[in-house]
Amino acid sequence: MTEPSVPVELGLDTFGDVTIGADGAPLSHAEVLRNLVDQAVLADQVGVHFIGVGEHHRSDFAVSAPEVVLAAIATRTERIRLGSAVTVLSSDDPVRVFQRFATLDGISGGRAEVILGRGSFTESFPLFGYDLSQYEELFEEKLSLFAQLLTEQPVTWQGQTRAGLSNQSVYPTTAHGLKAWVGVGGSQQSVVRAASYGLPLMMAIIGGEPARFAPLVDLYHRALAHFEKPMQLVGVHSPGYIAATDDQARAELWPHMKVMRDRIGRERGWPPITEAEFSRDCGPSGSWYVGSPETVAKKIAATVQVLGLRRFDLKYSAGQLPHHLMLQSIEHYGTTVIPMVHDLMA
Repeated sequence: MTEPSVPVELGLDTFGDVTIGADGAPLSHAEVLRNLVDQAVLADQVGVHFIGVGEHHRSDFAVSAPEVVLAAIATRTERIRLGSAVTVLSSDDPVRVFQRFATLDGISGGRAEVILGRGSFTESFPLFGYDLSQYEELFEEKLSLFAQLLTEQPVTWQGQTRAGLSNQSVYPTTAHGLKAWVGVGGSQQSVVRAASYGLPLMMAIIGGEPARFAPLVDLYHRALAHFEKPMQLVGVHSPGYIAATDDQARAELWPHMKVMRDRIGRERGWPPITEAEFSRDCGPSGSWYVGSPETVAKKIAATVQVLGLRRFDLKYSAGQLPHHLMLQSIEHYGTTVIPMVHDLMA
């Protein structure tokens, strides 16, 4: 795998959360999508390395087809790499996923990436006719097929969850191969599975102390060696928000983060988040990167060092956080945080 030309790549992720306008009312899905493209254009202009767009199938997120949004971004950007965050491979067809991202790769001049995951939301399973009782089996089988597709050679494959393939070529091909990551939470099984296919690892750290994930990184490297795979990149996806000062960042983010967190919590049986919990996660040992550019840069650099990362993606959208505040955060990230992290790493 080609190593990044910088000490660590700094990216941004969004789920296309439905935001509020100046009147406090939710924007339409169409306007959120157009705003998302504008956010990515700004990210490209200020030097962000990667933009990841998540896939959801529910009313509070506007993006159900990330590749279409990424293709629109590709036509208005020049350097930024374009990918998913994540693609729910379990409820999709691996061949079609490969074809869509190979198409994006061609349109963007080789800037496409795909992050493959099982998804923490499950609305796509009944929507596309998949049985949630096969949650593990679907991902395992489809990842095994996708790994073969990445070779861009004729594929022969047989499984239980889709029709088999016999010496089947898949088009379009790419100029230099499609970069694919496996997105994981905190499961050892998921980490070892990613290593077994020799694919880079993207860890979602959305709560607690990032340092507690160090044993998983160590397990991943040991598993790569066990499977005789070359060393691969490790990245982290975590939420954050940047403003001029720590107090401003926390004050602007808190009400929107609470609405989003409590809404999801009601679905999953979590208690409402308290301001004390929020402050703890925003603190030095928490996993939310919220504050001034200097505060966020120091915290990212510390996480990069303790986990040995080559990619850090800041999930910059948060529930109904307005578009103009996300633009502010993106500008701080590109113009100040990224250079500061690279200086700290040097």
